[in-house]
Amino acid sequence: MGKFDDLLGANRAFAQSFGLKGFDGVAHAGVAVVTCMDSRIDPLGMLGLVPGDAKIFRNPGGRVTEAALEALILGVHLLGVRRVLVVPHTRCAVADTTPETLSRRVAHAAGMDVSDTQFHVVPDQIAGLRADVDLVRSHRLIPAEIVVGGFVYDVDTGLLEQIL
Repeated sequence: MGKFDDLLGANRAFAQSFGLKGFDGVAHAGVAVVTCMDSRIDPLGMLGLVPGDAKIFRNPGGRVTEAALEALILGVHLLGVRRVLVVPHTRCAVADTTPETLSRRVAHAAGMDVSDTQFHVVPDQIAGLRADVDLVRSHRLIPAEIVVGGFVYDVDTGLLEQIL
């Protein structure tokens, strides 16, 4: 107890003006975003959206993993998604590194052997982005009319650059 008091207090303040009561869970702007877990990224804000507009899936590197693909399929078929943005970003901690380097860094920080844990890296962000966009576009459960784009978010300027 007590370790989360600041966050619970902030939550109580948030709940006083909570406006999504009874919300249907549909992406009202028809948008889904797959992006990195990096805290410099505000997925809704960077697109001029608000809560309720989009489905957001975040993971290290902003990759279209099996779980991200599952979320997109559900979003497309059940939650009103019509446009998908895949958005890695500049200065990403899992880009420009190797799995060995990342494992070494985690092992050092954790103070223990992490050889039983696999860490994924993105050695070439644009090639990864291209593969991820192709994966979504070609998946049998993503209809051809779903618009899929690949972008890079610049964490220093807040700008998106469309790559695909």
